[in-house]
Order: sequence, then C-alpha cells, then structure tokens
Amino acid sequence: MDDYEEKRDDILHVRTFGSFSMRYNGQYITGKNKTSESQFNYLMQILIHAGEKGVNRDILEQALFKNKELDNIHHAAQSVIYNAKKRLREYDLPDVNFIKQKNGVYYWTEEIPVVEDAREFERLIKEADEIKDEKDRIIKYINALHLYTGEFLESQLSTTWVAKENWRYRKLFAETVSKASELMIKRDEYELLESLGKYASNVQPLSDWEALTMEAYVALGKYEEARDLYEETIDYYLQEQGIRPSQKMTDLINRLGTQLEFPHQMLGEIKDRLAEDDVNHSGGYMCSYPVFLGIYHTLARIMERSGQSVYLMLCTIVDSKGNVLGPSSKLDELSDRLGEAIRKTIRRSDVVNKYSKGQYLVLLTNTTLENCDIIERRINKEFIINRQRIHVKYHVSSVFDV
Repeated sequence: MDDYEEKRDDILHVRTFGSFSMRYNGQYITGKNKTSESQFNYLMQILIHAGEKGVNRDILEQALFKNKELDNIHHAAQSVIYNAKKRLREYDLPDVNFIKQKNGVYYWTEEIPVVEDAREFERLIKEADEIKDEKDRIIKYINALHLYTGEFLESQLSTTWVAKENWRYRKLFAETVSKASELMIKRDEYELLESLGKYASNVQPLSDWEALTMEAYVALGKYEEARDLYEETIDYYLQEQGIRPSQKMTDLINRLGTQLEFPHQMLGEIKDRLAEDDVNHSGGYMCSYPVFLGIYHTLARIMERSGQSVYLMLCTIVDSKGNVLGPSSKLDELSDRLGEAIRKTIRRSDVVNKYSKGQYLVLLTNTTLENCDIIERRINKEFIINRQRIHVKYHVSSVFDV
C-alpha cells in the first residue's frame, strides 16, 4: 500500500489497522499526532469503511454519540456532518459534496476515490485465493498480511460495529497466515516461513505463531535460535501473561525440540558448552520453565532408584486475607522481590522457576518436610518488609507422590 500511496496523491488513503489516519495529496487530515478521539473521526471511520453500501441514520447516530441522551439527536448528527464538511474543505480536496444522504442512508462521495487498508487487505486475499501458481500466491498472501498491522480501529474496540469488524479481520488474518505457511512448508520456503512467523507473532501476540518460526529454524539448521525461542516463548506465555501455550503449540515445540542437533564436537568442547556461565553465583538455580520441567522429570526418575527425597514447593503471593493478587505494577515488583528472596534462601543444588506473576516453583533436593518449614520461614524473613500486609502462601509435596 505504501508504494501505491507514493504514486497516487489524488486518492484518499485511509489506515484503520493499528491506528486511524486519513491522508490526501501528502497531507494528513487526521492521524500523525492529530487526535483520533473526535466525532469527526467517528463519522469518517464508519462512512468510509461502509463504502458504497452507506450507513443507516440510526447506526450512524449511535456511532457518533454512543447512546448519549440528547434532546434532538438528529439535529446533533446534522451538526457533526456540517462541521465535518467544513473541516474537509480546509484541505486540498476537490470541491464536492463529501457526504451524501439518500433515503435515510449516508454515503461518502464517489467523486473522491478511497484506498482503505482493511478493504485492500480483503481484496488481496481474495485475489491470492484465485492464483494457480503457488509461488505467486504466496507473494500475494504476504503483501496482504503486511497490510494488517494491528487491531482494527483499536481505540474504538468498545464500539459494537468496530468490535465485530475487528473479530472478522483477526480471523481472516489467522486463516491467511495458516494458508500461506502451509504453502511455504510444502515448497520448502523456510526463510519466508521464518519471516512470516516473526511478523504474525508481533502483530497478533499469544496466537501460537511462534511455532512457525520454530519450525523454520529447525528446517534451516538454526538450532541455537530454535532452542532460545523454545524457552523464551514458554516463559513469555507463562510468566508475562499467566497462561500456557495451547496444546497444539506445546506438542509441536516438544516434537521439534527432539530434532535439535549440533555439529560433531569433542567431549571437552561439549562440556564447555554445557557449563554454567556463572559458577560462583550463590543461592538456588533460577531457570526457565522448560529447563525446570526437564530437571523435574530427571529427579523423579532418580528418586525411583535412589530413594532420594525431593520436594516441590509452590510459593504464591497473597494479600492479608489470603487472596491472590491481580495483575498490577505492584505485583510485578513484589514478584521480582519474592524470586530474589527464594533464590538467596535456598541452596545451590535447589532449583527455582518463576511460574507466573506472583508464583514460583521450587525443587528442594535432599531435604525433609520439616526442613521445608524452615525454608519457608527464611523466605518470609527475606521477603516481608516491616509490617507489609502481603504474605506468601506455601504448598509443599513430595515429587514422588505428585
């Protein structure tokens, strides 16, 4: 769309994905540091997006005034339309009747052509679906997907018509990513798949698109990048958002994880690669969830043969009434402080993972249930400051019994 804009200044260019803007002849009518919260923008958004179908008067008035109690809503709407026309005449637009009305339906004038990113997005996808050549179809899909840069009119998502369109575009984006990725895998276009996965993950977070990048990394032999993404993704979903990746993504990442291989090396070189970066670091071993999970499985197997005692401790930040705290900047600070208190309190042989905001998992090796009580008191001593009304709730269980 950017190339098209540079060539045609006699078209009204409208962006609706991510943020709203209108530009004509190189000049921004709205957007680019101009406020997006105004009745002028509400009017232009719904009129232009409606296209040749137009907007019924009742729907238009609801979009403009959002159920506000007005003495004469029809007069108020006419006033907004009048002021909008007056504002548009201040820009280098053709001198035409910008907003027309017929039989209770309002239309944007056909005398000023419009290119809207959302409509272009749909048009390119439809064109791509009809292309027989797979390589050309992939290129067309990519061009369409890069028009989608965020939520549709994201500042207006509380408005009914906007919310419906946003859901439709999110679904269309996801369907198109899936179609494009299937073609890329079929044709071994893994560089394109890597790029697609990164782009999709950025504009539509928490939708499992990291799995596409992971698959591309493995196919391209980028094993270090694949391993890092494996850990970063699961940590991001669990720690930052408090949710787990979908089962589909977990299964795929675990399957791809078994394919990770490294070039042949001597044992000494491998030991150097495996060595901990900071061997002098005191306190427990703080690790990501995938690493913690592997250690847990390993210790559970060791216990079957050796009888070694290992306990799993869950530490949860709660208020004075025992309620779990909701997301906030205060919880972020408390969570970081609890993690440091745990790490400093437990031994170097113990393992800790930030499971979610305000929650930590701890593996305590070669200890007893009585010693777990002692550890809890030590953590409290490090964590609780003065008379703070925040506490830590503990749950402890033997790994063998879990």
